[in-house]
Amino acid sequence: MIVRQLVATYVLLVALAIGGFTIPVAVTLTGQLRSDTESAVRREAETGARLLAVDDDPSRQALASLVDAFERQTPGRMDVLLAGRRPAAPQPTPVASDDAAFSAALAGREWQRWGYAPALDAEGLVLAVPAHGGDGEVVGAVRISYPAAPVDTRIQQIWMFRAALAGAVLIVAALLGSLLARRLTRPLRELNEMASVLRDGDLTARAKESGPAEVRTLARTLNTATETIDALIRSQRAFVADASHQLRTPLTALRLALDNIADGTDDPTTREDVERATAEVVRMTRLVNGLLALAKAQAQVAPVARVPVNRVVAERFEIWRAVADDRAVELRLDAPASDIFALATPGHLEQVLDNVLSNALDFSPNDGVVTVSVRRQEGRVVTTVMDDGPGLSPAERERAFDRFWRGPAGPGRSGFGLGLAIVKQLVVDNGGTVDLGESPSGGVAVRIALRAA
Repeated sequence: MIVRQLVATYVLLVALAIGGFTIPVAVTLTGQLRSDTESAVRREAETGARLLAVDDDPSRQALASLVDAFERQTPGRMDVLLAGRRPAAPQPTPVASDDAAFSAALAGREWQRWGYAPALDAEGLVLAVPAHGGDGEVVGAVRISYPAAPVDTRIQQIWMFRAALAGAVLIVAALLGSLLARRLTRPLRELNEMASVLRDGDLTARAKESGPAEVRTLARTLNTATETIDALIRSQRAFVADASHQLRTPLTALRLALDNIADGTDDPTTREDVERATAEVVRMTRLVNGLLALAKAQAQVAPVARVPVNRVVAERFEIWRAVADDRAVELRLDAPASDIFALATPGHLEQVLDNVLSNALDFSPNDGVVTVSVRRQEGRVVTTVMDDGPGLSPAERERAFDRFWRGPAGPGRSGFGLGLAIVKQLVVDNGGTVDLGESPSGGVAVRIALRAA
């Protein structure tokens, strides 16, 4: 976009410069061509008038030769008229000898007009000059009619040549402008490529500090920010790993201790208390596992790869089929046979599908159906999971991705409201979107859209 804008601006400036220079020059040449034509016609007319003013046979013969040569060598016509409307022998009577041009010339005035020329029956220049005798009296007039077509053709050639030259200059300017714009914007394109790599999770990417001072400063700032983010992500990952170890170990030890107590006592009251304590430990362990899974999803930034969505969905179907059969729920897959690839971090799509399918099976009634469809739509790979459960209201669907929010309990439903929060975090980290809708049966439809590869 920036390259196109720079090239367009450069070409526009060149076009304005060409227009500011070429149009005035062409107008000047056009005026000069008409002026030269008028001057040449005037010289011929004045020569004829001088010959007409001399009343002798040699002058008349010279005038006749001049008229004949003018009409043979030019597309124009020369007419001669003596005062008193008598033709200048041996010249024939001119066409329309009483027109305005002759009338003005016989009255002692020069006549010049561009317009309709009656002698040629066409558009052109009509110029008439008086012939003065020795005593200054007007003895006749010479009228020349010159067609405009040759002049117009020459003017058209001038403008066409200028237009062609301007077009060629603009083409060269566009090519040079494109090369110059690409050279100027190359550092920006490199920054954009680096940002795209960062978006895909590769925090090792660094921008080249080249180009103008402003671009170098921006690249340096972006590299520093990337290093800071990388350090924070590594610190958070280390914390998650340490917390996982520090929290799971005492909970496991506590559960083993409770199991030992239960095995070593015969008191029903004590065994009941131990079982309740064990259930709470199990519940706490699941809560800790969910929190750690969410923390890992938030902390994990990894490069994306091409993932065959339809194959991943088919694999998860096989994993969850036993659970679905146990709950009398049918799993249906609606996906094309050919592979559809999306960009995702390896393992993330499997985790997303596990959470969504677990929710769908928990909420589906006996003899219900869970349908998963895979489609490619406008540069996205959309995976939709629909169930036959009771569904959610619009207000509940808006809160469903909040942490620790739990909707209406389904058959065998248990959890802490972290599943969909983890799903959203993983999908967003991969540059996708996830939303909830209503399925045709009134249940929930989870729509997961990832970037197509």
